[in-house]
Amino acid sequence: MPTAPFADYLAKIAPEQRERTTEILDWVSTTYPQLVPRVAWNQPMFTDHGTFIIGFSNSKKHLAVSPEAAGISHFAPLIEAAGYPHTKNLMQLPWASAVNYDLLAQMINFNLSDKADTTTFWRK
Repeated sequence: MPTAPFADYLAKIAPEQRERTTEILDWVSTTYPQLVPRVAWNQPMFTDHGTFIIGFSNSKKHLAVSPEAAGISHFAPLIEAAGYPHTKNLMQLPWASAVNYDLLAQMINFNLSDKADTTTFWRK
């Protein structure tokens, strides 16, 4: 089961958020099987060769997606075109909004490419 590494995390979030969060984590796990799932700082995330690729966190109004500030900056026009609010560090997926999986894939692919030679967890 793709979300097995996240079972404890998922059990602790609100039931109305669990289905969407599980769907997205399963999608990442299935689409990018080379990524390593883990929970750190009480947030589900995925890494590649020891470096952060993408992370998620739940709030009352949205699921936050973090591809680091570089990913948000790079994709800001597409995030805005998709109608998602964002900050410098994360994109907000409102619970009632459809998930733009193409945009998520672009963010993950960008980080995989951009951080291919990164030897630290976070960008410097």
